[in-house]
Amino acid sequence: MGRLEGKAALVCGAGQSPGETIGNGRAMALLFAREGARVLCVDRVGERAQETAAMIEGEGGSAAWLAADISQASGAQAAVEEALDKLGGLDVLVNNVGIGGGDGPAHLVEEKAFDRILTVNLKGAWLTSKAAIPVMREAGGGAIVNISSLASIAGGNQVAYEVSKAAMNRLTTSVAQANAKYGVRCNAVLPGLMDTPMAVDGIARATGQTPQAVRDARSARVPLGGQMGTAWDTAYAALFLACDESRFVTGVLLPVDGGMSSRIG
Repeated sequence: MGRLEGKAALVCGAGQSPGETIGNGRAMALLFAREGARVLCVDRVGERAQETAAMIEGEGGSAAWLAADISQASGAQAAVEEALDKLGGLDVLVNNVGIGGGDGPAHLVEEKAFDRILTVNLKGAWLTSKAAIPVMREAGGGAIVNISSLASIAGGNQVAYEVSKAAMNRLTTSVAQANAKYGVRCNAVLPGLMDTPMAVDGIARATGQTPQAVRDARSARVPLGGQMGTAWDTAYAALFLACDESRFVTGVLLPVDGGMSSRIG
């Protein structure tokens, strides 16, 4: 306990879509608070961010919340300013906002869906980083953790999502190189098949399957134990990259995927 004691953390995408399990953003916000961080929960849907903040406070942690669309410069700036106001600083930024929907292979995906996914998944992470970096530089350091995806290096049926996450990987390494001398680190977590509401329940609704059928089919594809990971696996990886234990780690793309990426090549 206490790995983020005294730290101020901004978690973008801290709410979650409805479902049976917990999502990455909520798990990270809860875990960071349990480890001593003051957490600002940001989500486009304010009620979801507020619910996560209430869960943190219910456990005795310190949290605030904000409804903001970080795919807009005004929303990203507002999130950083709210962190400074409510948390008293900004030590950790987590970029967890990501969407799909309307995607497909390159010859089928609609232009509107492609633009929307790239704007939210990639531009949003850039805008929040752009707003946070000057604050972190002035403070003498900080940690940015981007939540990418195994889809950034594998796939073939969701070109917009795959490209957005591949670009997020390069954004991560670029930010890491540009800010290393200022003590600002930037790393990414690449989750594989995870049992989260956005993944399992979202696919079930879109395909007419039961959540359990989706869960079983996805788990069967995972080398490590034939079982999907959970949002807590993402959260613990993000915790390491956010805390001072990883003080000498920057520009890293960390797969958390039960061995799926090791099959490549």
